[in-house]
Amino acid sequence: MVMVAQGHLGFALANSKIYSDILIPKYYDPEILRRLEKMKSSHQLTSLGELIEEKHLLVTTGDEIGKMAYGTGDIPFIRTSDIGNWEIKADPKQGISTLIYEQYGEKQDIQSGDLLFVRDGTYLIGQTCLITSHDLPCLIQSHILKFRVNRTAPWSAGLIMACLNCPIVKRQIRSKQFTADIIDTIGNRYQELVLPFPKDAACAMLITAEIQENVDQRALLREKIRKIPLWAEGIIADLDKTVPTEWIWRLEIPGNPGFALPASQIKGGIFVPKYYDPKLEKDLEKLSKTHELVSLGKLAKAEQISWDTGIEVGKMAYGTGTIPFIRTSDLSNWELKGDPKQSVSAGIYEANKQDVLAEDIFVVRDGTYLVGSSCILTEHDTRILYCGGVYKFRVMKKEKLDPYLLLALLNTPIVRRQMRSKQFTRDIIDTLGKRIFEVVLPIPKDKKVCQRVAAETREVIETRVRLRNRAKEIALEVEGIERPRPEDLEALEEL
Repeated sequence: MVMVAQGHLGFALANSKIYSDILIPKYYDPEILRRLEKMKSSHQLTSLGELIEEKHLLVTTGDEIGKMAYGTGDIPFIRTSDIGNWEIKADPKQGISTLIYEQYGEKQDIQSGDLLFVRDGTYLIGQTCLITSHDLPCLIQSHILKFRVNRTAPWSAGLIMACLNCPIVKRQIRSKQFTADIIDTIGNRYQELVLPFPKDAACAMLITAEIQENVDQRALLREKIRKIPLWAEGIIADLDKTVPTEWIWRLEIPGNPGFALPASQIKGGIFVPKYYDPKLEKDLEKLSKTHELVSLGKLAKAEQISWDTGIEVGKMAYGTGTIPFIRTSDLSNWELKGDPKQSVSAGIYEANKQDVLAEDIFVVRDGTYLVGSSCILTEHDTRILYCGGVYKFRVMKKEKLDPYLLLALLNTPIVRRQMRSKQFTRDIIDTLGKRIFEVVLPIPKDKKVCQRVAAETREVIETRVRLRNRAKEIALEVEGIERPRPEDLEALEEL
């Protein structure tokens, strides 16, 4: 008889322990059970199902409103990819009209303090965020669960979110998700997730307070992220100014009903009308009075910036280690996600090592709605690999162009509109290709404005990254784990 070790290499399970005809080994991972058993002395282990049954937690789901509703207004329709780093993206992919919102708003009843949890979507499953007043109004799609914590509940929404992000719960989520049709989901198995609430009441209160403060601070700074590009373009005079009431954040600017173009102005055999949008050209001409209009191509030719693209390591490399492999969906609100979808081993990293430095800027080249998304790297983000769908820009002459000013300019409405006009479909995916070098940046002629925009952007990014990293540490502390050193992570990886 062959003995089977009770561990990650294999384990035996009695027929009587098979639950609901589920025959997938990872569902019964004995290491999860052993870890939870060890935590009983320091944590109160409670499942989401128990919280729901005891009326501490109310759970509802979103709705599918149909693609025809997309782009009809500026009220966010939150989808699974719009949640990351415990918050909603500053520019969700889709906006809807007030009319459509009124059809679903009362039913969904999304309020500040609600907790969102991604139920469907492979690697996105388990992503969470707390709704703040800055996120309202909004609607959520059906792949997202909304948890509302009852006032009489023993634990806050913030503490529940921290528990949902600690390693033992993340591991449970991966063990319980399954494929339904063409998408992965955790289905109703989310109710089986066992959350480890610290028995130390003082510890739980401290974590609750810090989580709420972290979420609130990042939300306020995210609002600055929304305003900084408008300031750089001159739409508002300062960050303290309110956004004009006629300004619409997420509504796609409608196309021109028609225009004539001489054949001599056709470029590169491109016959797509939006590429030649005359409204865009007129708006750029107006900006030329207050801004210096310089293309990325001109900056590259003058060697003020350098550029590169990423690599593809292959799916077999995914999940082999702890070093992030950055993909297009891992950029969120001008920063990298704290938990990127894929990670690779130290060996794969060393074999494919890329030239990445703090203050490099990533811009998404491929990916439909993600095209044009950008972020700036900090000293915490340089031990990474990044994929081929991302451009990396590096400012070579910082005395002439501050990297943080460049990030702000890349997110100005006039630049994002240019990117939309220039992206095209290649095979089955949208891309900017090398047309990105045709994009014209509006650099304010007032050097003091340039300096202030750069300084404000730097402060926002550095503060938000510090808060992001602290949130990751809190999720470990909930479970009673001290923040591991990088060398410890590498040692664990080798094991």
